[in-house]
Amino acid sequence: MSAHRLPGSGPLMVFGGPYSNLEATRALRALATAKGIAPENCICTGDLVAYCARPNDTLAQIREWGCTAIMGNCEESLVAQAIDCGCGFEAGSACDALSIDWYRFASARVTAEEREWVAQLPRQLGFQWNGLDIHVTHGAPSKTNRFLFASSKASSKREELDSTPAHVMLAGHCGIPFGETFDRENGDQGYWLNSGAIGMPANDGTADGWYLLLEPLAERVRASWHRLHYDAHSEQRSMIAEGLDNGYARALTSGLWPSMDVLPAAEREQRGIALQPPALMIEPNH
Repeated sequence: MSAHRLPGSGPLMVFGGPYSNLEATRALRALATAKGIAPENCICTGDLVAYCARPNDTLAQIREWGCTAIMGNCEESLVAQAIDCGCGFEAGSACDALSIDWYRFASARVTAEEREWVAQLPRQLGFQWNGLDIHVTHGAPSKTNRFLFASSKASSKREELDSTPAHVMLAGHCGIPFGETFDRENGDQGYWLNSGAIGMPANDGTADGWYLLLEPLAERVRASWHRLHYDAHSEQRSMIAEGLDNGYARALTSGLWPSMDVLPAAEREQRGIALQPPALMIEPNH
């Protein structure tokens, strides 16, 4: 089934980072079905395969589901058979050292046929929906693995959004959910929406993943962030059984990242504090 059908009418469910976490992926798929959200209206911002221990089963779940997906840096690396995940971690950092084992594990297990399927995923995706021009990226349009957080400069997000025809940017990569509204030079409002990730907690001291819902309300759209509850202990046991008894395995249940190398100061100060991003109302294009 195609992994890049354009969404139709009705709500959108946006999520990032399945990260080889089968339990989280199953839970989100079940939730989408329960909410009556069509597969093509479920949008993944990439990094299907990463930290956890079930890359093949997770890919199979995504493919069977038929959700809309783009490449993350992990998919780019797998397709290129690169030596590392391409996450953008600083060389010699704790994140860089931790990534060696899980990337080696994932790359050794992904089959040639799965790499071929992943290679067909688009790197960016643009479409019109409910009167909005929407662009889907992993990190940023200029660079797949660019880290942009809530505390990152609004001007950086504005420049990235202005490089596309879009009104709304749906992004991933940084792993922490947030939404931001800013004024653009043409007088319009611009929106940067990061769904967070389902396959690894958001460093907020809870085991939950995160996803984003975009719901049409007359001429406007409501963007709201929601916790994904799933069996994190089961996923943790699968990592340990496969020899991935590491900081990421512990993070699945502690809700705390094993390293904060990539985080700006503002996000470091939020470690262990339960998140609740406020909903945003999105106005239609002028």
